[in-house]
Amino acid sequence: MGFFSFVQEIAMDLGTANTIIISDDKIVVDEPSVVALDRHTDKMIAVGKQAKMMYEKTHDNIKTIRPLRDGVIADFSACEQMMRGLIKMVHSGSKLFSPSLRMVIGVPSGSTEVELRAVRDSAEHADGRDVYLIFEPMAAAIGIGIDVEAPQGNMIVDIGGGSTEIAVISLGGIVSNSSIRTAGDELTSDIQEHMARKHNVKVSERMAERIKIHVGSALTELGDEAPEDYTIHGPDRITALPLEVKVSYKEIAECIDKTIAKIENAVLTALENTPPELYADIVTNGIWLTGGGAMLLGLSKRLEDKFKIPFHIADDPLHSVAKGAGIALKNVDRFSFLMR
Repeated sequence: MGFFSFVQEIAMDLGTANTIIISDDKIVVDEPSVVALDRHTDKMIAVGKQAKMMYEKTHDNIKTIRPLRDGVIADFSACEQMMRGLIKMVHSGSKLFSPSLRMVIGVPSGSTEVELRAVRDSAEHADGRDVYLIFEPMAAAIGIGIDVEAPQGNMIVDIGGGSTEIAVISLGGIVSNSSIRTAGDELTSDIQEHMARKHNVKVSERMAERIKIHVGSALTELGDEAPEDYTIHGPDRITALPLEVKVSYKEIAECIDKTIAKIENAVLTALENTPPELYADIVTNGIWLTGGGAMLLGLSKRLEDKFKIPFHIADDPLHSVAKGAGIALKNVDRFSFLMR
């Protein structure tokens, strides 16, 4: 192999909230899916954590963009620049040339042909020479350690930032799936609306996200697991004077209840479309929760109580899709479910 024919293999979980890149079996990039651009030249100023620090804090010359919304690309040009910036972090030591890239990228299972084409085009424009796509629930199942090619039913519920992916997997394929554009971002906007309506306080998207992380809950009664109240500061919507508000997990559980009910309905839809033999396997094996939303306090218990089926939280829910894409990268010749 010649010096200039060097090919680098990377697996990417291109998420609405975070983008994770795996190279040589290691997580080399784990950054927020945010890019900061110069408003006049459209040149990239920062990407990832640096851009996230600028988010909602910029002046007229800088714009910060989250290129993905609801799990799919909303801004093609910004997504391409973000991918280039994050990929550069992987081979930052190479100053002479950019290697050709063989890539496996996780995509929502409900993606249309146009949305899949957008991801593929963005990857190719960011120096991807050999691009494979894998549906996120399939990647998550592989990342959890499930044998996806076995003649056995396994159900994955992947709650990300922009979409919730629910799929029943057997024999290396998705038997039934339900993909909804309801996930972490909608929980965040529920909290923003609630704080404005109930406490009359203006809360930024980032502040609402911090509330969700500290006191987000799917149940109004958590017992010993209950977190302490979280104090926030913000301007009064009418007077603009500073307000201090203490937020409890019970209050947040009530305000995000309707959104969690939508996720429950999507799980129910996927179960209704599952063949009886596979349904029996799922009842025996339980259902796996993954993605950032899996870490919401009380969620697994709420779902167990509703469906009377065990729900397991993956060991590393944030990285399951990326890890699965990394394993798929090593098996591109064997896994027939990868899309070119």
